[in-house]
Amino acid sequence: MARLAGVSPQTVSRYLRFNGGLKPATLERVEKAIRELDYRPNLVARSMRTRKTGRLAILMPAMAFNPSRMLAGASATAQSAGYFVDAVSAGGGVGARSERLLELADSGQYEGILSLAPVLPTVQSRLHQRTTVVISADFDDEMRGIGELADGTPVVRMIERLAALGHSRFLHVAGDAQFASARARRQSYLDTVERLGLESVGIFDGDWSGDSGIEAIRSLPSRSRPTAVIAANDLVAAGVVRGARERGWEVPGDVSVTGWDNVGVGQFMTPSLTTVDVDLERLGSKAMAKLIAGLLDTAPAAKEETLFRIIWRESTAEPPVEGRPGSEQ
Repeated sequence: MARLAGVSPQTVSRYLRFNGGLKPATLERVEKAIRELDYRPNLVARSMRTRKTGRLAILMPAMAFNPSRMLAGASATAQSAGYFVDAVSAGGGVGARSERLLELADSGQYEGILSLAPVLPTVQSRLHQRTTVVISADFDDEMRGIGELADGTPVVRMIERLAALGHSRFLHVAGDAQFASARARRQSYLDTVERLGLESVGIFDGDWSGDSGIEAIRSLPSRSRPTAVIAANDLVAAGVVRGARERGWEVPGDVSVTGWDNVGVGQFMTPSLTTVDVDLERLGSKAMAKLIAGLLDTAPAAKEETLFRIIWRESTAEPPVEGRPGSEQ
C-alpha cells in the first residue's frame, strides 16, 4: 500500500491509527491506494498492537422473541462511535449467562460487553480490568420486560384522559401475571381507578392473547358493559374489539378500547387502535451509550426522553350517553 501511494510505511501506519496530521495531498494518495487495493484493516494485528479490538458484545438470554429493535438502536449507536458489535445469546439462566459473560471478557476479543439481562453480583469482582461491562437489565431469563420496560405509567395517563372525556366504568384485561410489566399495568389500573373515584367492572386475568380479549368481553354479566377497556397489549385489544362486536357493541360508540405495543396492524384496524408505542430503539441506544461512555471514561449525555408515547386513534372517544338505544347483551 505504501508503495502504491508513494509514501512511507510509517505514513500509512499514522493514517490507519487515525493520528492525523497528514497533508491533504498525502491523505488523498493513501485513501486512493486503500480503495484500489480494497484494503481492510487486520483487527487481530491491530488489537495485539494497541490492545483495542474495536469490538463490543451484546449479551442476552435465549430469545423468546426477536429483540431486533433494541439491537438496532444499540448497534447504530456503537457503529456511529466506530465499534463493531456482536450479539450473543446465552441460555441456561442467570448462572450460565454470568459464566458466558466472563468467558467473553476473558477472550480478549471485546473492549466492552452490554448485558440486557441480570447477571450474578459476583461477576464484577471476577472481571479483569481491560473489559468494560454494563448491565442494563431490561429483560429476565425468559426475555420478559423488567426495569424501565415494566413501567405502568402510560395506563395512568390513558385512564386520566378517558376520565376527562367522561368515562366512568372501566375494565382491565390483564396480561400474564408472570410478567412484571403485566403486574405493573394491573396495579396502575387499580390505583388510578381508585384515585379518580371511577368504577371498575373487573379485571380479567388474560395471557396476552387475542382469545383472552374475546373471552373477557363474553364473560361480562348482562348490563355490566364498561365504557372503556384497558387491554394489556394490542393483540388483547383486537380480541376485545371482536368480542364487543359479537355482543353488538360499537367501538368506540359504546365502548372505547386501548392497547399497548403499537404493532403495525393496529393503525389499519377498523377502528384504528389507540395504543402505547415503546421506543425500544432508544432503550438499546441508551444502554449502549452508557457502555461507550464507560470505555471512553466520560459521562453519558443526559437526555430526558420518554420511553413511552400514547398514540390516540379511533378506538377511543367520548362515552355513550346513558340510556341511549342500543344492545345490552
